[in-house]
Order: sequence, then C-alpha cells, then structure tokens
Amino acid sequence: MNRLTTIGRRWRFILLALLTLLLTLNPVPTFAQTSPTNSNDKAPVVLDGRVLLQVRSLNNNFTAENRARRINEALAQVVRSPNPVSIEVNQEAGRTTILSQPGSHHLLTVTDADLLPELTAYRQAQIWQDILERALVQAKFERSPAYIRQALGFVLGAILVAIAIHVGLLFLGKWVSHRLRVWLGQPTSSFHAWEDPAQFMVRLARLGLQGGLWIAIAYYVTDLFPASRIWRYEFFDFIAKVFGILNAPVISLGSSKYSALELLLLLGLTVGLWFAVSSLTKLFKSYVLAHTGAEPRLQEVITVLTQYVLTFLGLIVLLQIWGLDVGSLTIIASVLGVGIGFGVQNIANNFISGIIITFERPIQIGDFVKVGELLGTVERIGARSTEICTLDQVTIIVPNSRFLETEVINWSHGNPISRLRIPVGVAYGSDIDKVQTALIEAVKNHPEVLLQPPPQVWFQGFGESSLDFDLLVWTGEPKKQFKVKSDLNYRIEACLRHHTIEIPFPQRDLHLRSPKLDEIFNLLLYRDASTSSPRSIEPTNGDQSNHTSHSQPQESLATTTEISGSVSRTITPAKTLTETEIEALVAAMRGADGVEIKDRRYRGNLYPQCFIGAEAVEWLAQRTQGSRQEAIRIGQILIDSGIIHHVIDDYPFQDDYSFYRFYRDDRLV
Repeated sequence: MNRLTTIGRRWRFILLALLTLLLTLNPVPTFAQTSPTNSNDKAPVVLDGRVLLQVRSLNNNFTAENRARRINEALAQVVRSPNPVSIEVNQEAGRTTILSQPGSHHLLTVTDADLLPELTAYRQAQIWQDILERALVQAKFERSPAYIRQALGFVLGAILVAIAIHVGLLFLGKWVSHRLRVWLGQPTSSFHAWEDPAQFMVRLARLGLQGGLWIAIAYYVTDLFPASRIWRYEFFDFIAKVFGILNAPVISLGSSKYSALELLLLLGLTVGLWFAVSSLTKLFKSYVLAHTGAEPRLQEVITVLTQYVLTFLGLIVLLQIWGLDVGSLTIIASVLGVGIGFGVQNIANNFISGIIITFERPIQIGDFVKVGELLGTVERIGARSTEICTLDQVTIIVPNSRFLETEVINWSHGNPISRLRIPVGVAYGSDIDKVQTALIEAVKNHPEVLLQPPPQVWFQGFGESSLDFDLLVWTGEPKKQFKVKSDLNYRIEACLRHHTIEIPFPQRDLHLRSPKLDEIFNLLLYRDASTSSPRSIEPTNGDQSNHTSHSQPQESLATTTEISGSVSRTITPAKTLTETEIEALVAAMRGADGVEIKDRRYRGNLYPQCFIGAEAVEWLAQRTQGSRQEAIRIGQILIDSGIIHHVIDDYPFQDDYSFYRFYRDDRLV
C-alpha cells in the first residue's frame, strides 16, 4: 500500500511539473513561429513547419488564409520536384511576381498590402526571393540520406546526454532531501514544521527540471526532421487557435468583457492567494500565537478566522487590480449567497458551534464524555467537528452542533471525581448488618476507589425476590468506571459467599383454581394406548435427583387446586415412569406403529438407525394423550434411564430436528 501511495504521489508530481513547464515554456516557441492565423489580415507562409513570411488579404473573396494555403502548396510541389531550386522575380504589366524555375511556376504575387514601410514591390520581392530560395534548398537537403544519417546521430547523442542529466538530477535531489532532513528533521528545530513543504518543493523542482529536460530534447529531436517539424507546427497551431478562442472576450462583467482564459487566470490567482494566505497564517500561528501561552484550540480558531479575513480582503484587492467592478457583482453575490447559505447551513452551524465551544469550553481535549449513545474521550476539537475516541479505541467524528443541541454528560468537567452506584440484592431473611459489612469489605484496598468521600451502603427497599441495596463509591478516573464496577462485582460476590449471604433468583408460585378437579387430574395421568385405562405416572424416590437441572433457577412445581372453597389438594406433575411402563413404552416405540427408525443423512454425514426428536415428541403426545411438554419429559426420562441417546451424545431430548438412537441399536452401527 505504501509503495502504491508513493507511485501515485510521483505521478502527481510529474503531471504538475509537466503542466507548469508546458504553460511557461511551450507558448514561447509557439507564438514565435505563428502569428495570429485566425486573423483575416495576415496569414503565414510555412514550409516544413517553419514560418517564412506573412501575406495579407487581397480582397474579401481572397483572404490571407486562402492566399497562404496556395503558396504553401506551391512550395511543397517545388520541394517534391527533382529539379534544382531556382527562384526568380518577374515584373511585368505593373505586377511583381516570384516564380520557380524551370517552368516559371507561379509562387506568389507581391501586392501593395504586403509591402513593408519604405520598400518598393520589387525590393520586397527580392527579400522574399532570398528567403524562399534558402528555405527550399534546406528542405531538399534535409530529405537526403546523408542528412538523415547525421540527424539520427544527433538524436542518439541528445538522448544519451539527457539520460545522464536525468540521473544526475535524481542523485542531486536525493542529496538535497537528505540535507533537508538533517537541517529540519530535528523536532527541536525552529523550522521543523517546514520540513514537509521543503521536501515537497525539492521533489517538485527535480521533477520539473527532469520534465523540462525531456521536453527540450523532444523539441530538439522534432526540429531535426521535416515530417516531425510539420506535426509539431500543426500541434502548436491547434493550441494557438484554442488559446485564441479562449482569449475571445465573451463574458461581460459590468462595463468590461473578459475571456474564458482571463477568468481561468483569475481563478488561478485566487487559488494562489489562498495558498499564500494559508502559509502566512501558519507562520503567524507557529511564531506568534504559540508564544502567547493560549490553549491550542483557541490558537486554531484565531488562525482560521485570520485566514478567512485575509483571504476575503485579498480577493477584493485582486478583483480591483484585475479591473472588475466589485459593485457589479453585488446582485450575483446576493443570489449566490442565498443558494450557498441553504446548502452550507449545516457547515456554518457546526463552525459557529465550534467557536462557541472554544470560548465557553463545556468540553476540552481529554474529557471523558457521553453524547447520545457515544461514550469516549475527546481527542480533538476542530472548526467543524470533534473527534471522540471510544473505549474500543474507535475514533468517531461528531459535528460540533450536537454538543449544543443535545444533552452532554462530561465526567471530567470541573472536578473529575464521580460516584458509582452498584445495585446488590440479597435473599429475604439475610442479616442486613452482615450485608453492610460484606459490601464495605468488598471495596477496601481497591486502587481505583477513593477513601474520601468514604463508601456508603444504602438500603433502597424491598424487591419482589430480594432486599435491595446500593453500594456507593467514588472514583477519580471516569473512563475507568466500567472496569471498577466489574472488579467490585467480583469482590462483592466473593464477600457475600464468605459471609454465607444468599443472592436470590426470581421465584414464582402458580396457583390454579378450578371447580373441575377431574379434568386437571386427567391432564396429568398416563393413559395406556392398548387398554385405554388411565395410570398415573408416579415418581420414584431413587431417580428423583437425577432429573433436576442445577444450572438454572427452578420455578415452584407445586400446583394447588381448591374445590368448593375449602377442600384443597397438591398435585406434583410426573417426572419418571415405572420399569414396567418404560418397557411397554419402548416396545411400542420400536413396534410397527412406533417411531420411524432408519438411516438418515444430514449435511453429508450418515447417522444409522436413528429417529427424529420432533417425530418422537409427536408420537409420545398422541400415545399419552398429553401435551408436547409432557412428551419431552418422557423422552428425557428415556435418556436418563440409558435407553436412548443423542447420536453424538451432545444434547438432551429436544422437540426439533435432532437424531436419537436406542442403545441396543448401537451394535448395528
């Protein structure tokens, strides 16, 4: 990732350097070679990419461009001709013409519009004759094999020299960067903050020089060959035409008209003004505000305000120098201001909120705060937003307006000491004096609990299942409150266990009142399917303890039934079966009308000779004419009795798509 980032930065430097050199250097040869070709008054006569002379229009029907095009075609025809070059001036019938011999091919006619001051038509023709003759001789020579071989040698030599200079600039840039690290890299240096900008400028200068070097080599190489010179001239001519279009005044501001190119230049100057003001404000912050002793947040706000004010004033001055009437922009600025105001109202709200936070200081860097559901430490307060680092070390950016529009809990504001409340419940009948003693012992010698104010135990009230107490302690580091609570909970549990104080679990008694006692009995009786005679499922004393889970709080299973208001009996639901009943039930389950026992596949695994728990529950519920809950209990009795088991011995009996197998079928697996 770092390598990709470095490559991306290099390409940005290269493009920036090339653009800078292209805008600063290349227009010079372009405009030196070309005069305004888009003008109706003049047009250049060009041979092999070199401008020889300028001609003017004869009339509206024969413009300078048409005239120059014909002359260029005639010169190209002379270059392609195998005959030696011979140019003559002919003067007859009041016309002065330039001809190409042999054959007297007409090249151009010298008109009064073409004459320079104090020159006659014949003298002008002689000057042009000399220019054209030398250009044609040079054009023919550059197409000879001897010249081409010589030019290729020049190209090779130029490339080798460019490579050597390129490598030299590379090593020079590395050396300068190393010296800058030595001079500015020390944090104690007064100019340490300028190390990165200086390194950037060095890299930019190196890439600019290297780019300019290869552009110069490319210009030199293309100037050696006629074909490449023609392509270069056409490219520069196209660029000149584009600049001519962009330079046409098409935008009216006040009483003046401006071109698109001028507006682009104004935009570039505005960007340059912004960077200049930014550098100036950084210097102001580093060498002025840093020595005032103000807090960093206040320094940042003053820096931002200073930057905005200087930018605004500089922009006004720049527009005045440019010639723009600022008063004419009032209406446009008002319309844009309304639109921008609606678009950036949230940004402005957060920015103003940041200023208010800076001066009122409800939160500061390092405070432990809670904003809505966010809980963490304030890491940075910016002009628009504030960074909060949560306890999970996740940085969250919060808009400044939230600190003024919603409730904010700041444990560090003013005095960081805060009180923690830890609720504790004990069983009814516990000695409350021993409870108070145990809770006070739990907080002794904890490093995060303050001795003053001392810990307190408050008796809050009588709960549904417990006596409710609150342990109140004080801590000086709010961000550690959750760890302190966890530590104290561990200690409280150990101290209560040491003092044999019970921590209760919720209990409920279920009382059923019904005049139909027989129906309630029938719901809890086991019915044999073959005889249809009801037989109660009575618990056996020996297996009672084997089927009670000790991992979860158990609700009271006692069921009280009252008849006629005075008679009451207590019925305990069945949990086990007699051995005879179990044998009959197993025989029925494995019989023809019992559960389906077969090989089954699940997720690519084969489970032989097993049945599905949900199907067994359905069969048991129908067999006993009871509920599915009673059927699940019977299935668990079969597991506890060592008759069936889960295929991987990992689950109790459940009413779902689980596989179970009879132990007697294990020998078939």
